[in-house]
Amino acid sequence: MIQFMLLFSRQGKLRLQKWYTAYSQKEKKKTSRELVSTILSRRSKMCNFLEYRDYKVVYKRYASLYFCAAIGPDDNELITLEIIHRYVELLDKYFGSVCELDVIFNFEKAYYILDELLVGGEIQETSKKNIIRAITAQDMLQEETESPKSTQSVLEEMGLA
Repeated sequence: MIQFMLLFSRQGKLRLQKWYTAYSQKEKKKTSRELVSTILSRRSKMCNFLEYRDYKVVYKRYASLYFCAAIGPDDNELITLEIIHRYVELLDKYFGSVCELDVIFNFEKAYYILDELLVGGEIQETSKKNIIRAITAQDMLQEETESPKSTQSVLEEMGLA
């Protein structure tokens, strides 16, 4: 099971964090800070797996972003690396060659995509097509509710306009 997932830049700025187990705010900050500094200090040719406290940490750098996931000691590192890669593929498909700015300005979409992929630290959906379909449906629903015409028609249907 994935304990938490972090996305951060080469400068060490945390861009996205998702915690699947309960931690205090202080513990989250400390863990994030320590992991970011540890991973950034490693050379690019070093292994993408490391042990941190009671976890195995799996990370991968894509362009200017690091994707990092902590898993239990009995979990498979290669599957976790594949989950990270699947998440990056989904971000690429949605944003069209994802970059750090996409995650910064559309963080709610990045979280939504992650939530479609993982639930409670476990893989929920493996099909990219199904995840993209769900995201597209959510986008259409959001556009529908944001348009003033749609709001007016909803009020009319309810007999309030």
